[in-house]
Amino acid sequence: MKIVFVTLFEELLQGALGHSIPQRSQKAGVVEYLFVNPRDFAVNRHRTVDDTPYGGGAGMVLRPIEMAQAIERAVELAGAGSPVVLMSPQGEQLRQAVAADMATLPGMVLVCGRYEGIDERVIATHVDVELSIGDVVLSGGEPAALVVADAVTRLLPGAVGNAQSVEGESFVSARLEHPHFTRPPLAGGRAVPPVLLSGDHARIAAWRQAVSVVRTERRRPDLLMSVPAEKAERKALSRHGSDIEEWLVERRDWQRWWAGRAAPEGAEPTVAGSAPVDDDGSGGKIG
Repeated sequence: MKIVFVTLFEELLQGALGHSIPQRSQKAGVVEYLFVNPRDFAVNRHRTVDDTPYGGGAGMVLRPIEMAQAIERAVELAGAGSPVVLMSPQGEQLRQAVAADMATLPGMVLVCGRYEGIDERVIATHVDVELSIGDVVLSGGEPAALVVADAVTRLLPGAVGNAQSVEGESFVSARLEHPHFTRPPLAGGRAVPPVLLSGDHARIAAWRQAVSVVRTERRRPDLLMSVPAEKAERKALSRHGSDIEEWLVERRDWQRWWAGRAAPEGAEPTVAGSAPVDDDGSGGKIG
């Protein structure tokens, strides 16, 4: 697979892609990361590719001609059948199912916006898909594009040494993954669940399945609503439902931490999530 990034800041991406699974996948020939800089298509001596927005307003907008030419070059590098994906908070939210679909493609172009974003006319003529990684303000599209690239790369055949480590992960089957434990068997006064030390692989699988269902029910009930518990899961629950409670760690929610933190002396109490949204285009138009 070829993943081509259209970006003004190639170095932001190269650093992250030069480690762990992305690095090994490149060396193994599983994936190739390529970069196209819109500045290479600039026609002025300062190589600027942004301009002030029509109608006024704060921030700058990436110009349509340079961006279109950069995307066209990226499409050539990615090859036929490769979609152009713009990282945008207005796009569909990235999910595991989307990443799995993308992993079947021969390639893709990931467009990283900056400033207020890119000229809308380029989106209309050169973009196939808009993707978001969540309702959060970023400085540019590069961090979001890295999330997409990493999620897709690890699903490619040969990217991960043990395929089972991918198949059993959260969201793959509309379930959150079971908890993990390793040596030593006793740490910080907490023991490893005895079933995991039993050597009975059938019992271990059933226990993990039961914990996965309960954890999903408590943390992401929406997933269970979309894909109800199957017969095997219900059987696992009936067998292990009573002996998994002590191993279920309560989710560490931001709201709870924020509300219970020790506020600085003299500070006014605030509500989590009440901070004003930075919508000046420095990142809110990116993804």
